[in-house]
Amino acid sequence: MDYREAGVDVEAGRAFVERIRQMVNSTARPEVLGGVGGFSGFFQLPVGYREPVLVSGTDGVGTKLKLAQSLDRHDTVGIDLVAMCVNDVLTSGAEPLFFLDYLATGQLNSDQLTQVVAGITAGCRMAGCALLGGETAEMPGFYQTGEYDLAGFCVGIVEKSQLLNGSQVQIGDVAIGLASSGVHSNGFSLVRKIVSDRGFAWSDRPDLLSDKSLGEVLLTPTQIYVQPILAALKQGLAIHAMAHITGGGLPENLPRCLRQDQAIKIYPDSWPILPIFRWLATEGNVHPSAMFNTFNMGIGFVVLVAPEQVTETLQFFRSKNVVASVIGEVIPGSGELLGLPE
Repeated sequence: MDYREAGVDVEAGRAFVERIRQMVNSTARPEVLGGVGGFSGFFQLPVGYREPVLVSGTDGVGTKLKLAQSLDRHDTVGIDLVAMCVNDVLTSGAEPLFFLDYLATGQLNSDQLTQVVAGITAGCRMAGCALLGGETAEMPGFYQTGEYDLAGFCVGIVEKSQLLNGSQVQIGDVAIGLASSGVHSNGFSLVRKIVSDRGFAWSDRPDLLSDKSLGEVLLTPTQIYVQPILAALKQGLAIHAMAHITGGGLPENLPRCLRQDQAIKIYPDSWPILPIFRWLATEGNVHPSAMFNTFNMGIGFVVLVAPEQVTETLQFFRSKNVVASVIGEVIPGSGELLGLPE
């Protein structure tokens, strides 16, 4: 017997690494030392920092992968993977520097996984970070044929004096929500249950979705907010805190960027709810409070700014083709989020 008979094709793994080498190299930054194939990746800290702070984050794509595998479309979930990590790191004001991925599968399918890596490298280019390394694990008997799982890891950098940690937030600061591109990568267990229990297929085209199929809409990748946010910080906009709206929606994530004696009052109906959320709520008979506690509901990222900078901040993001809306304000409290359905 040999490893191939046990279900692991070492030669196919080596060929896969060669196949993706050029894509990985396309994400390189000047600080990257070496190339693909070593035991570890090397990254030299950028110059110009007096007290650099490294900021790290890790995440996955969740059961959205089930949809990608059902539709045999794998070119967007890699963008999701990068987005979920870099958007988290970004909330501290950090610039993402490099990214690593972990890809596990039952049997290495080079065409399938090349699509996945193409998405990862595309996401890295959007975020301006290097794909510094990764691991591809072939695990027969652990995953079914055609199945794979993803995990991502990101490291960013910020000047210590510019680190956003909640201490800068003041009562009266205004919450500006940046539009999401759709469901992003949270809540797909509920999405899949609604679609399955109601007898829909991913190819169905509900009237509410403007002639797009459910699969097309739901595979829309998570928005990456790195470039417009970094540009806003560089321009000197007084951003006091930021929140990435992921699992748990606005109620769970927005209070995380506040001090203990603060709360957020949300202005209901102050931003457009995307059609996919209205469809899910209707077909799944999901209560509004459950929708807000599961999905981003059209807001993927929130910045808190001083009241006198609201107009300038809105104009700035709109100039970058980012839909931005005033969605609330900071008030005295103890971490509550007020104004949403209960």
